[in-house]
Amino acid sequence: MAKTQLNVRVDEDTARAARERALARGMSVNRYIEELVRQDAGETGRTFVEAAADFMKQYESVFCEEFTQARGTGTAPGDGCR
Repeated sequence: MAKTQLNVRVDEDTARAARERALARGMSVNRYIEELVRQDAGETGRTFVEAAADFMKQYESVFCEEFTQARGTGTAPGDGCR
């Protein structure tokens, strides 16, 4: 994968912490920052999926009622909208 250079300005305490944590993990600061961003992006994705699942669970009966009426089936809400 091609790499792109980013220039980021942080205060000295943040820079020191990044260097120390990267060293403790045996990796470069670049790699450390890259890993943090990937983890954060993954968390965002998981958070979105979890929120979507909660939303669907909360409104399942509404969706079932709407879509079973539209299809003309007699399926009751809560049975998986079959």
